[in-house]
Amino acid sequence: MSVLVVKVKDVAVEGFALEEAVAEFGQPILRYCHALLCDYHEAQDAVQIVFLKAYEKQDAFDGKNLSAWLYRIAYTTCMDILRQQKKQKSMENGLQEQQKQQKDSGMSPRLEEALQKLKPTERALVYSRAVDEISYEELAKIYDTSAPTLRKRYERAKNKLAKLLTQRSEKDGQQ
Repeated sequence: MSVLVVKVKDVAVEGFALEEAVAEFGQPILRYCHALLCDYHEAQDAVQIVFLKAYEKQDAFDGKNLSAWLYRIAYTTCMDILRQQKKQKSMENGLQEQQKQQKDSGMSPRLEEALQKLKPTERALVYSRAVDEISYEELAKIYDTSAPTLRKRYERAKNKLAKLLTQRSEKDGQQ
């Protein structure tokens, strides 16, 4: 995988092979991080951090669900990055934000704009369900909450996204 710079040759611990994890989950985790951070370069950095943390904490992996474990690390990493960005923005107070460079995500600009208006946790949930098609049971492990709670949160986020898209369509129609 060209995005990751992490050296992963011959690294394995009971039930956890880093090279295989990067090969199998590198791109999906990158897409997930990009959806949360809305910045491709930040997402690349986040993915490297995710696999570095996975390597460092491999003894904490129970061997049951590698996907959920990696997505959980990705989620917390992205939330940490977003918190750091928020702090940095408030400290800079008034300085212009660097222009975001985005790769083609396969989504319309209208949809990307609407997704950016969702809270990061809502955006993560919508992306996980709609794009990555992760089950509620696996999401429950990622977000450390119950599947029924996530179903309800997903429905609310989906309705909020639909409302944002409808409002945008109405504004475009009036102009």
